[in-house]
Amino acid sequence: MIKIGVIGTGHLGKIHLNCLKNIPSVELIGFYDAQLSVANEVEEYYKIKKYPTELSLIEVCDAVDIVAPTSMHYDLAMEAMRKGKHVFLEKPITATLKQSEEIVSYAKKHNIKVQVGHVERFNDAYLGAKPYLDKPLFIESHRLAEFNPRGTDVSVVLDLMIHDIDIILSMIKSPIKHISANGVPVISETPDIANARIEFENGATANLTASRISMKKMRKMRIFQPNAYITIDFLEKQANIMRLRDYVPEDDNELLSLIIDLGNNRGKKRIFIESPSNEKVNAIEMELSLFADSIINDKPNVVSAEDGHKALEVAYQIMDKFIYDIK
Repeated sequence: MIKIGVIGTGHLGKIHLNCLKNIPSVELIGFYDAQLSVANEVEEYYKIKKYPTELSLIEVCDAVDIVAPTSMHYDLAMEAMRKGKHVFLEKPITATLKQSEEIVSYAKKHNIKVQVGHVERFNDAYLGAKPYLDKPLFIESHRLAEFNPRGTDVSVVLDLMIHDIDIILSMIKSPIKHISANGVPVISETPDIANARIEFENGATANLTASRISMKKMRKMRIFQPNAYITIDFLEKQANIMRLRDYVPEDDNELLSLIIDLGNNRGKKRIFIESPSNEKVNAIEMELSLFADSIINDKPNVVSAEDGHKALEVAYQIMDKFIYDIK
């Protein structure tokens, strides 16, 4: 059993507390929050011990779950790793690339497990679609949210788009050839809406849009690959697969299929439509459970520090393309 403590008990931190309590391989040892009033409320409501400092919590843990603001990730993670503790870091991994590089390097040198909370990797819809992902050549994603002051200390790229950046990098195993992008601040001082086009050396292209000033929520991704079109709705947790196969008369009784004539005597094809069912999971609980398992059984992290660094690196390449004038 792994002793884990939580640092940061805001909205997301409280969700982590609930999830950790449900994992059999985890002993939730306690938590730390810099705001005493919040810490007192959490201790009373969750019946979990609060610690007076982050260091006092780190000392008694095997691993720490850091759900503090991004600006604090680096200092907290390094403090824990220097004590030989494993680390779960909410996304993005850190505020700067230099910080994430140091975390990757230190963890590797000292054999410390570091997992990054790119939670969409564990979304029901993505898990259901994953076996069908073969060779994506064009991806289009839209991640839209209503305005919420929480998270506006960073660009919408680090706040929202980074989820889709991580998913896309996990699907397309090819170096990036070119990035073009633009972002605009509307309400906050950093961009609230952004679009990026990522071109890969293998010919694949991804077009990403993220907004935190939308009238409605949307988290959708469309994936095109040879003989298949895949849609993933991360919000509704629904995936649809449309696959093209040679026409075979014996398949005429298939209910969810369409026949198309290619014309010019090229024959017919059949489109099979599937909605893969995947066991319903709590994505946050699943990622935390796999983090504990990686420590207990010395397995690689499902979303490693290297993965977190790569996603952050692309996010900064996107933000470096932004040109706007708000004066």
